Amino acid sequence: MQITLAHIGARMQRSGAKAGFETLTGMYVERVQPYHGMRCEMFRSESELLAWLARQHGRATATLVLADARGRQMSSEEFAAWLGARRDGGAQQVVVAIGPADGWSEATRAAAQLLLSFGRMTLAHELARLVAAEQIYRACTILAGHPYHGGH
Repeated sequence: MQITLAHIGARMQRSGAKAGFETLTGMYVERVQPYHGMRCEMFRSESELLAWLARQHGRATATLVLADARGRQMSSEEFAAWLGARRDGGAQQVVVAIGPADGWSEATRAAAQLLLSFGRMTLAHELARLVAAEQIYRACTILAGHPYHGGH
């Protein structure tokens, strides 16, 4: 299964204050590699993301997860079980997307298979990407029985 961490907005920073977030996000993306292929993609708009999704070909359409404060809050274990069910059900691609500054449109929200909330607080996009990358890695380790997640 391929996992894509997508975001709407500015290109990822390679230097400056935001570079630390990108370095840490990249670390978790690399840590996922033994479990699943994982990559990051940037889009300038929701419509660009949706057009890209429409061009992805496989046995099944990509599973779209949108980070959305109005979405479902899950524990790490619940998210791992959800991701594992997609994997076991034959999903070829899961796309976890961090949205535009003004939130997702209703049309894009309707296209998602999961609206996932990291809590009711608003997070900076860089921080949301880091949280998503770490939780994807944590889910992989939970599913594999790796000791990274100690149940705390």
